[in-house]
Amino acid sequence: MRRYSVEFTAAISVLSMLAAGCATVGPNYTRPATEAPGAFRGNAPEAAAAAASVAEQAWSTLYVDEPLRELITTTLAQNYDLRIAASRILQAQAQAGITRSNQFPTVDAQAIGQGQRTSVGNSEGEARTVGVIQLGATASWEPDFWGKYRRANESARAQILASEWGRRAVTSALISQVAAGYFALRAADLDLEIANRALETRRESLRLTQVRESGGATSLVDVRQAEQLVYGATARIADLQRQIEQQENYLSVLAGRLPGSIARGRALTEQPHAPELPTGLPSALLERRPDIQQAEQELISANAEIGVARANYFPRIALTGSGGVVSAALSALFSGPAAAWSAAASVTQPIFNAGRTRSQVALAEARREEATLVYQQTIQRAFLEVADALVGYHRTRELRAIEEQLVASSRDARRLADIRYRGGAASYLEVLDSDTRLFLAENELVQSQLEELAAFVEIYRALGGGWQP
Repeated sequence: MRRYSVEFTAAISVLSMLAAGCATVGPNYTRPATEAPGAFRGNAPEAAAAAASVAEQAWSTLYVDEPLRELITTTLAQNYDLRIAASRILQAQAQAGITRSNQFPTVDAQAIGQGQRTSVGNSEGEARTVGVIQLGATASWEPDFWGKYRRANESARAQILASEWGRRAVTSALISQVAAGYFALRAADLDLEIANRALETRRESLRLTQVRESGGATSLVDVRQAEQLVYGATARIADLQRQIEQQENYLSVLAGRLPGSIARGRALTEQPHAPELPTGLPSALLERRPDIQQAEQELISANAEIGVARANYFPRIALTGSGGVVSAALSALFSGPAAAWSAAASVTQPIFNAGRTRSQVALAEARREEATLVYQQTIQRAFLEVADALVGYHRTRELRAIEEQLVASSRDARRLADIRYRGGAASYLEVLDSDTRLFLAENELVQSQLEELAAFVEIYRALGGGWQP
């Protein structure tokens, strides 16, 4: 028995070495050809010349408003989307462990105890009890001759990396959402300040108009027009208060908290951002954007699955062995005659399965083609997002400068219209028109300031920044 065991063990060792040396079926991964521009469209020449990128900065150095940084930190610790992404990494790791286990033998232990009582059929009616005790172990193994399990492990490892890059993409997107949402909140706060200031001015104007009307210096029409200005500012304040509370609720839920208030820091006009942002080389975007990296890992996984499918064309070789002891008496269970063992090898070659294997290979190849297109589309979309963000940032800065001039001009026009009305040189309609124009100009200026900051946030995200610790 010892000689046969040694021979079986040697056979397994030889098959293991053969399996390790066999070629792996299926195509090896090569990165698809991608087209990267020489420079980002919409980039300033001085920014394009720099190899470094603003995306290489940690978010904590880019956003210096302390309440904003605290809000981002809380979001990264408590946000449900990020926690879900982290759980997907654990799932991918567990699935990789399951896949990897297929490369190794499985061993099962077994214990059986059986008893039987029978009549011997003699004249005295005696009965006889017979018992059997069996202890044993069974081992089975399918050598990976064709690389099926190696390809499956390659796919599983790529899925782990894809999940990790997916978590980083969620991190980058969350930081962008929190920053943009915080700036939108501060813009609404500034709009509310403008509306309150306008309401105070309009109430004073209404009081003076009522005094003039009571003295016969003006008509009741002017009073009603002044009232319209007051009511318009009051309605605007109510709407802004609604927007502010809803924006606070949105940011609270992003941070994984129940809806509530949000701490404020710097005013919208005091948020720092450079006139020109270094973008770095376009080719570096492929390595820095987490969604591009995630898409490539998905492609690697799909490519490896072709090898898994093609391996089904080849024979499956399985080795099984069992050994143990069997005895009718516990005292003799471990004696020499009680030992027993068996070993077997089997080869299964698919002959006919109605095209199942061929269809499995075609399905795997189609999925790889889809993953390739998704990867290339992700790259194209990334360059589009960067170009749009750069154009938006530069054009919005220009618009904001014009809006500042418009506000200054509208404010002076409002002052002059009020002087002309009090001097009797103009009707209150002129005051009403200039006041409305000033109010709109101030609101548009706030909107352009918000859009400038939002484009700043989008450039950082589009270039692949935010996921770095």
